[in-house]
Amino acid sequence: MIVAKVAHVTTVDMSLRLLLFNQLQSLQAEGYEVMGISAVGTDVGTVEAAGIRHIAVPMTRRFSPLADLVALWRLYQVMRRERFTIVHTHTPKPGLLGQVAAKMAGTPIIVNTIHGFYFHEGMKPFWRNFYITMEKIAARCSDVILSQNQEDMVTAVTTHICSPRKIKYLGNGIDIHRFNRACLSPETIAHTRAALGISPDVPVVGFVGRLVAEKGILELLTAVQQVIARQPQIRLLIIGPLDSEKADALTPSIAADYGLRDVCVFTGMRQDMPELYALMDVFVLPSHREGFPRSPMEASAMGIPCVVTDIRGCREAVTHGRNGYLTPLGDGDALATAILDLLTNKDKARQMGQNGRQMAVEQFDEQLVFARVKAEYARLLQAKGLAFPQ
Repeated sequence: MIVAKVAHVTTVDMSLRLLLFNQLQSLQAEGYEVMGISAVGTDVGTVEAAGIRHIAVPMTRRFSPLADLVALWRLYQVMRRERFTIVHTHTPKPGLLGQVAAKMAGTPIIVNTIHGFYFHEGMKPFWRNFYITMEKIAARCSDVILSQNQEDMVTAVTTHICSPRKIKYLGNGIDIHRFNRACLSPETIAHTRAALGISPDVPVVGFVGRLVAEKGILELLTAVQQVIARQPQIRLLIIGPLDSEKADALTPSIAADYGLRDVCVFTGMRQDMPELYALMDVFVLPSHREGFPRSPMEASAMGIPCVVTDIRGCREAVTHGRNGYLTPLGDGDALATAILDLLTNKDKARQMGQNGRQMAVEQFDEQLVFARVKAEYARLLQAKGLAFPQ
């Protein structure tokens, strides 16, 4: 029996490493021949070391018509040559280019995961309609669309991107065994804190994400200006990479503009995420747009109460009053109030943290996501009379 050959397509190799690595390995263990397609970068080595072949196709995250046409042509050439059984795309640009290329190449099964629609209610009508049109084109190529959150499923149907029959709920998940405070010793946590220059008794507010304005970093800095008036010893721990391709890119120098240079600790990209989460008293993600963000799931799994924006995606990771707070989009005052509430009400914060761990175990286990992906693959393979992996 021929083994099913599967390609997962992302813009950058970082997504293969950070978002999909465990899923790719799980599919590999199931008997699929798994490959990753993305622009080349420093994470390719980790992917290939796991026995997952990588095919380099340069793509940019920003809108660039000429470069995008070149990427489309290269994707088409790869897919014609490799003759994949399944092409599975992720994030908006590969969701369009990868699916169109796969359709042109005659790929039998095309799957797209929506990690959050790029368009949103606050976008100018022209650009909102533009991105909706791009999603409609991509959806025409899909055999099935897997949505990380329930609200995007409703949006897809009401904006006529696809029919209700084509889109299914996937959810999102994390490794709940890795993100478990019980696995870390007090000595490890103390060493990590000391290495960052944070004193043992200093409260820590944490953020994890790319350094772009869209992630709500400016609102967070505004909120922390208010928080330090009541809690002058706090530190704001900001973990995540620079994203110079984006028009709203930020750098650590932004802290000085808010008078917070001595309050903020920027770590850049890190691999020791459980240890860093363990330093936090409160986790904050004031993002403007999300699919189903991993960071509040990881924080919850580590027993940390979360403050996030009241937007689609975030509402699936945080239940207001249970494992954290939902705050209005762009409202620095509300952020400050929520952060201060959790810093000053220790019993409430502790209970929310315990609730978060329970939610993570019950709802955020990545194995649930892997099982849904495998079930869809098996259904589509059977429907099209194609071979199952062995």
